[in-house]
Amino acid sequence: MAQGKRCLAVDIGASSGRHIVGWMEEGELQTREVYRFPNGVMERDGHLTWDMESLFAHVVRGMERALAAYPDIATMSIDTWGVDYVLLRDGEEVSPCHAYRDHRTEAVIPQTHALVPFETLYAHTGCQFQPFNTIYQLMDDLKRGRLEGVTGMLMIPEYLMYRLTGVMAREYTNATTTGLVDAKTGEFDLALTDRLGLPRALFPALSGPGTALGALKEDIAQRIGGSLTVVLCATHDTGSAVEGIPMEGNQPYISSGTWSLLGVKTERPLTDSGSMAANYSNEGGVGYNRYQKNIMGMWLVNELRRDLCPDAPFGEIVASAQASDCALLVDANAPAFLAPKSMKAAFDAATGNRLRTPGDYFCCAYRSLAASYRDALDELERNTGKTYDRLYIVGGGAKNEFLNQLTQEATGKQVVALPIEATALGNLKIQMEVT
Repeated sequence: MAQGKRCLAVDIGASSGRHIVGWMEEGELQTREVYRFPNGVMERDGHLTWDMESLFAHVVRGMERALAAYPDIATMSIDTWGVDYVLLRDGEEVSPCHAYRDHRTEAVIPQTHALVPFETLYAHTGCQFQPFNTIYQLMDDLKRGRLEGVTGMLMIPEYLMYRLTGVMAREYTNATTTGLVDAKTGEFDLALTDRLGLPRALFPALSGPGTALGALKEDIAQRIGGSLTVVLCATHDTGSAVEGIPMEGNQPYISSGTWSLLGVKTERPLTDSGSMAANYSNEGGVGYNRYQKNIMGMWLVNELRRDLCPDAPFGEIVASAQASDCALLVDANAPAFLAPKSMKAAFDAATGNRLRTPGDYFCCAYRSLAASYRDALDELERNTGKTYDRLYIVGGGAKNEFLNQLTQEATGKQVVALPIEATALGNLKIQMEVT
């Protein structure tokens, strides 16, 4: 890594974003958060959407703060969640930008599989089934005529960096969340997109993490009081998070946030029937494959908090869960928990109304997450043919000692909890390797 070079990581999640400046000092990566902002879905015309203008305004405002504190920042990059995208018509956003928790894909999923059976999709792409995968969102766009006249598609971090630089690029790790990248070639599968009737213009060649896009547009540089070079990190946040884990050897990991992404690095994608049955995904890493699975994650707890005790601090919530003797479990990945109007009602339905206190609900959620981690690790070891002794946990969920304890008890693995900003660290690490 370049000594003394300052970089800016903009890490945006589904509920908040942060700007973190990083630099090497005496062989250690130093970081400072300079800006934090809220994010969340908004309802528009009966659909859940992202406010891209607000997101972009926060990106620029945070860059201004960063340069005010550190005028010598050399590079910056942006990572976000995967799957979601912005359609473009002659370089301009086709509004709205739909959010993955919207239910718009329900009708087109069987229609998509009638054109290309899921077994064929998985054999080609190795992408796990999720009802919100980009492939199904695009098929809904196609059905509703939203692709007419569309000249391009950018994943959300790519779109934000396009707004900063005027340069369009499609980054590999994020593209692998779409369900449209050939697992063997690492490029968009044009035979597949043709079969689905999707326009080829949406699927150009991909660029790898570490690719420099160029300088800021002049108006942006003037607005923030300086210029810097924009580069591609692993723009899918989990791709950056895995890069940011200080791991000894190759061990399984959980990137624990709104989602829990559990996986392990492999040399190549695994697209066999066992992996498909276990609904494991193969996503792009920096020189490796990420064999991983989406688990519902802290979303369960956050939404229960919204229903039961919105003003309660999380320490109090964890204490109430620890005090509960509830042993009930739910399937943490059940579709009923993806975007319910009431998470409490979803838990009531799943448990037969047997939860009595707020602590019972939270205890059930935490124990169910630990059980889902155990089951996913069992599948991972069976499908990779390898046994592991440690499990690394990073992200916000790594701070939860109760959940870490439950996870260690359920999995029998040594849990190494690292409450670090792994995604921002990975984002910075990739930038620092760009000369």
